Amino acid sequence: MNTLLFRSATLIYPSSEYHKKSVDVLIKDGKIVELSVNIDANMEGLQVINSEGCYLAPGFFDLNASFGEPGYETREDLISGTLAAVAGGFTGLALQPSTHPPVHSKSEVSYIVNRSSSFLADIHPLGCISQGREGKDLAELYDMKLAGAVAFTDGNRPINDSGLMSRALLYAKGFGGLVFSYPEDSSVAGKGKMNEGIVSTFLGMKGIPNLAEEIAISRDLYLAEYNDSRIHFSTISSAGSVRLIREAKAKGTRVTCDVAAHHLVLTDEVLKGFDTNYKVKPPLRAKEDVDALLEGLRDGTIDAIVSQHTPHEIEFKDVEFEIASFGIIGLQTVLPLALKTGLPIELLVEKLAVNPRKILNLPLPPLEEGQVANFVLFSEDLEWVFEASSNKSKSANSPFMGQILKGRVLAVCNNEQFYYQQ
Repeated sequence: MNTLLFRSATLIYPSSEYHKKSVDVLIKDGKIVELSVNIDANMEGLQVINSEGCYLAPGFFDLNASFGEPGYETREDLISGTLAAVAGGFTGLALQPSTHPPVHSKSEVSYIVNRSSSFLADIHPLGCISQGREGKDLAELYDMKLAGAVAFTDGNRPINDSGLMSRALLYAKGFGGLVFSYPEDSSVAGKGKMNEGIVSTFLGMKGIPNLAEEIAISRDLYLAEYNDSRIHFSTISSAGSVRLIREAKAKGTRVTCDVAAHHLVLTDEVLKGFDTNYKVKPPLRAKEDVDALLEGLRDGTIDAIVSQHTPHEIEFKDVEFEIASFGIIGLQTVLPLALKTGLPIELLVEKLAVNPRKILNLPLPPLEEGQVANFVLFSEDLEWVFEASSNKSKSANSPFMGQILKGRVLAVCNNEQFYYQQ
């Protein structure tokens, strides 16, 4: 790794004395050598990166990314997924267990941990709640925790058995584990393909009502309160969900939640063209839901913003809308979409880098002299085109493919490795 000097970057790091100030950062052999307002450096092999007008923040951390390895490497493997993550500014990922076999024992967790140990981004497996993601029997939670699983979820499959969810919350509480809930009542959601509302009625398509999500959240909040345990809700999407979680937090329930970046800028109106790349789950909701999600981010109800990166081979998306698979790739578009909301940079860094680590009880990488560098350098003004040449994922199921996006990651440092794009 070269000796690097980041010149005149605006630091977004609340715990630092240089927070919101323009600083120079000198990196050598992956460690921070000096952090100062003005560094006078003149050494052999020095690479100076002009960072004026750019922000330097802790590396982003994604709480919801799906790859394919093991079993579905054709859609995304650990290497290609990590490349996409790094290009999006992420130095840490919580990886969904939606693989084949699913990550439901210590052997799968150990495989992912060992396979990714040398990567620039830190990969943290999420273990299954139930054996085989079947929603019947509790998986080996404690063994997976010892092997490196940071939390437990059945991915995009909800736990419909209330007793199983209650046992999972209670058991995980015993060893400091955390359960992620994908909130959906399958009996209410049925075979819906999009948000239930005016647009679904206009298109004559089966809808998924907000109620399907809100019933599941209400149930799991009761279970968490009953067991006095922590719970985290993945990718909430409705105004009612925000209200329920806000009220629960006010009561003292130990609950956190996240929202996918695309749910902050898109509504179900975009589905009038039947573009399957907009087909996601939970579905894109109405404008009043988007407004509520943004307010939830502002007031602290929603703790984190995630990518919900869900790659698919072309044959699962280039089909009729009714039979297309749910999901889009999102690791490289989180920053541009988050910036599009108009939320302050400091708040976005909190939701993308600080809070995700707090939720998982992971340390925030220190930005101090002598420490290993773990940060992202990005611009809120630079534009770029998301196309085949810039897409690092194996898959291309994104509605933003071919579009000009505003907000670009320029550099990422972690694990004594360096990624830079001009």
